[in-house]
Amino acid sequence: MDKNHAIVSQENGILVITLNRPEKRNALSPGMLLTVFEAWQELKNNAELRCAVITGNGGTFCSGADLSAMREGNQDSEMMEKLKVIPDLHWQALLRHNRPNKPIIAAVEGFALAGGTEILQGTDIRVAGESSTFGLTEPLRGLFPLGGSTIRLRRQIPYTLAAEMLLTARKITANEALKYGLIGHVVPDGTALDKAMELAMIVADNAPLSIQAITKSLREYDESLHERDALERELEIGQPIFSTEDMMEGLTAFAEKRKPIFKGK
Repeated sequence: MDKNHAIVSQENGILVITLNRPEKRNALSPGMLLTVFEAWQELKNNAELRCAVITGNGGTFCSGADLSAMREGNQDSEMMEKLKVIPDLHWQALLRHNRPNKPIIAAVEGFALAGGTEILQGTDIRVAGESSTFGLTEPLRGLFPLGGSTIRLRRQIPYTLAAEMLLTARKITANEALKYGLIGHVVPDGTALDKAMELAMIVADNAPLSIQAITKSLREYDESLHERDALERELEIGQPIFSTEDMMEGLTAFAEKRKPIFKGK
């Protein structure tokens, strides 16, 4: 297991995860999955961290599973031991479920295919270089997109477009992904991480309890819930924010014409 297949760093309250297997187009490996899983746990538990950015080295985001290793039936003994303790570790690494309740920003260059597009759907804000390519190519190899795409994608983009991507396995361009609403920004190649970090710094400057509450509401209450019920639950999440120390600090800073100093309290 090579845990250096992903690199984790911190910068000004931002957790940065860099998939680091460029010779394999950042195909998923046991070491990569374990490192990314541990990074999400750090984001969840470290109060100093406000949000995260996930990207890839070598001009590629992630090309999905390592098909050669799958064909050969290679199993990493250390990973198998980890899965005995946390059976869904790999799914959590791919953001299929149990996501940290803090914003996650994707910075995509090159290929985001299969598992790469599945990770993308677990993020909140998405930036891509203009030559990036997206796709759920599992049917081409007799596989199923178990990272959640048959459920999640149709909730994020129009049904017929989700169905076409899933059933034809057609790759789409960054501009198509922008048009579909799968991503939010297309930028010149090589600048996706810069734009993602710019957005992350803006998020990190905001009140952390407000951001966490907004993130929770955004993710949990989509169109599948009746609007009346969703609005009731929004009150449950949002109302407590108005009794926090950070709320009073925000109002005081506004009155004093200065930048607020939020403490997450």
